[in-house]
Amino acid sequence: MNIEQEFADKLVQYKHIIYKVCFMYADNKDDVNDLFQESVFNIWKSYKNFRGESSFVTWVYRISLNTCISDFRKKKKYDYVPLEQQVDILEDCERNELLKEMYSLIKRLNKVDRMFILLWLDEKSYDEIAEITGTNRNNVAIKLHRIKEKLKNMSNL
Repeated sequence: MNIEQEFADKLVQYKHIIYKVCFMYADNKDDVNDLFQESVFNIWKSYKNFRGESSFVTWVYRISLNTCISDFRKKKKYDYVPLEQQVDILEDCERNELLKEMYSLIKRLNKVDRMFILLWLDEKSYDEIAEITGTNRNNVAIKLHRIKEKLKNMSNL
């Protein structure tokens, strides 16, 4: 199998992760798609340099997060527009209303908090989150506790 085919296979396997990261950092569908393409491009550029020091999925998360954060910084410097608080989620009555509210609240968090809660919602362990974000396990636990409290207060629960 050549390197392009190997990469394409991995992309199919992990594209949902890249998309989730982009979704949490974008204001609309077009921005999600742009960030997704840019993330895939950056992953491809670095693919030959992947040394396996972390899991592949951790590496994909890190590159996707860096791409989104870099884009955010560029927009902030020039023409940053505040985030919309609406999220397009498929219709499914009550459950989707709760999901919609949850994602709306998450969109109101700062970028760093969003990154942590996204990883936690994706069922990453505290150790994996620490590795991806470059902090330690204790900081992850404290940060997530504070974010959950903040979300609870924002939702008036």
